[in-house]
Amino acid sequence: MELQPKKPMRAFTQRLKGKQGRFRGNLSGKRVDFSARTVISPDPNLRIDEIGIPIHIALTLTFPEVVNCYNIDRMRRVILNGSDSHPGANYVIDRVTGVKRLLKYANRETYAATLKIGDVVERHLDDGDTVLFNRQPSLHKVSIMSHRARILPGKTFRFNECVCTPYNADFDGDEMNLHVPQTYEARAEANLLMNVKSNLVTPRSGEPLIAAIQDFITGAYLLTHKDTFLTYSEACRLAASVIDCFSKKQSRIRLLAPAIMKPVRLWTGKQLIDLIISADFKNPIKLNLVTPNKSYSKNKEFCVKDSYVIIRNGQHVSGVLDKALLGSGSKTNMFYIMLRDFGEDAAVEAMWNVKYRWRMARMTTVFLSNRGFSVGVGDVTPSAELLREKAFLLDQGYRKCHDYIAKLDSGQLMAEPGYTGDETLEALILHELSSIRDRAGIACLDSLSKHNAPLTMAVCGSKGSFINISQMIACVGQQAISGYRPPDGFHKRTLPHFERLKKTPDAKGFVENSFFSGLTPTEFFFHTMAGREGLVDTAVKTAETGYLQRRLVKCLEDLHVSYDGTVRSSVGDVIQFAFGEDGLDPAMMEAKDGRVLDLVHQLEHIRNIDPFSDDDELNGDSIKLLSKKVLDAELGGSHPEFRENLQDFVENIIEKTELTIKTPHYCSIHLNRFVF
Repeated sequence: MELQPKKPMRAFTQRLKGKQGRFRGNLSGKRVDFSARTVISPDPNLRIDEIGIPIHIALTLTFPEVVNCYNIDRMRRVILNGSDSHPGANYVIDRVTGVKRLLKYANRETYAATLKIGDVVERHLDDGDTVLFNRQPSLHKVSIMSHRARILPGKTFRFNECVCTPYNADFDGDEMNLHVPQTYEARAEANLLMNVKSNLVTPRSGEPLIAAIQDFITGAYLLTHKDTFLTYSEACRLAASVIDCFSKKQSRIRLLAPAIMKPVRLWTGKQLIDLIISADFKNPIKLNLVTPNKSYSKNKEFCVKDSYVIIRNGQHVSGVLDKALLGSGSKTNMFYIMLRDFGEDAAVEAMWNVKYRWRMARMTTVFLSNRGFSVGVGDVTPSAELLREKAFLLDQGYRKCHDYIAKLDSGQLMAEPGYTGDETLEALILHELSSIRDRAGIACLDSLSKHNAPLTMAVCGSKGSFINISQMIACVGQQAISGYRPPDGFHKRTLPHFERLKKTPDAKGFVENSFFSGLTPTEFFFHTMAGREGLVDTAVKTAETGYLQRRLVKCLEDLHVSYDGTVRSSVGDVIQFAFGEDGLDPAMMEAKDGRVLDLVHQLEHIRNIDPFSDDDELNGDSIKLLSKKVLDAELGGSHPEFRENLQDFVENIIEKTELTIKTPHYCSIHLNRFVF
């Protein structure tokens, strides 16, 4: 008698269809060799193109290296190390017979001595090897990129947290896959096409995708404040932090003259930012950038928040750096401008360099570590004045809500056009309660010190928002379910704790407490209702969007851009005469409005790097003729609309300049200052 339960039989159709079927499970999708998978963790000391690989994985994964006259001594050493010590080798393949010999139990001295040019040694993964790193689901092309291996102790894959955005990764237990290319051609292709530095911008819109995050933004924001001054020893410590301590080459750092000479020499934080842009004397990077940052209000250079950023010829003149200048998703990003003006190598060197190691990440981390930055209970403790203001706002708002309810009960509440009385009441109460939360949040932010840690993070954009701060300190606010107050459920009431048909704020999901003061049981239940809705939405939308994406991919997978610039199907049918109707790559669009070039920035950049030209002066008509001649000669084959935009821009600049010259500009001067 059989005790084990029988495996249910699958019919022919079941064996073929579905994700686990023969086509998708075994033909289109296969198991692969030379791959690894484990949990990921952050390491800010790694470059963005590096990945920390556990030594246990490095002993298993191998690369078949062909022996030649340059590496034969190194290959003999790895053979002698064997398969149990790193860096070693697992197999040796004879070039003549093709016999594959296992080194674990073999006489390694004999194999090392008889090794000849042309043999193949399957050596362990080592520092500098090219690997592919991937996180599923792979929804866009930068979900898989190539990195350089770095063999480290531990059990997890480690990488710089600035690369989390393209992978959509976090470190709460996520796992990622690693693949080792097995040929030199595959490695070259991965280095040229899939390298991290070649994918700094998203192919969707051309905005920077890999940029500074969290601590790096906070550190840069605090470093560039007006009141940040550094002594000589502090300035030297930060300047030395951008040097690669493992490099054998001698490096020179250009430390600017101090901003304050007496009574003691002091450097500003902005002067240290210059070292991030160009660290040595011979660096040709002359970055020019003029843009408002995240918290800009008005008055440009005279903004009270110092929120108008000016970088001229590589020198940080004014403005504090925040997410708008350093983070992803903005074409005013400092590194994005460097990428477009000086190439991807310059941008990567400024963020995380090889010779001057991880400039931005390293300097801001060292500054923040020495300065100190932490969040405690004291940062979210409300003041007595704030509590009084909050009580007054709640009392005032509750009275209005009770008045609305009383008017509805007495029939005096006028219904809005197209709405019933109950719907009008809900809209009025929701508006009033939202006003309470907003005004309590404003009062909360006004009561905080400018040195408050959560406020600093929200202002610079590194983490959190003003709403998060007001919910922690002042008031959580109205909980909404599908955009409305919680509906009645338990016999005409939201919860069993309230009377039937009660419409007061506390009975309909308004949480007047903050997270600091703690929620009452009923407030906690309302809060979990809204949270549960978010969990359900996440689960449902993940499946829906995944299936939609699969259908789109299967529908469009045979389309390609041919050599004549047309988009064609697998059988040669023309789908589009030009990719996207204009033939332009979104990743190469420089301007924020989608234009190919940011002409205003280019003009300012040229004016700054060459302010006094030795060329003869030209009038407006001469410049128009010369520009037309240059456009016809150098851009004759470009799109007519692009040439027209360039010509219009030149003519507009000429018109503005001539108007400025002709317009008299009066300046009030005190006559007593003249010497007659």
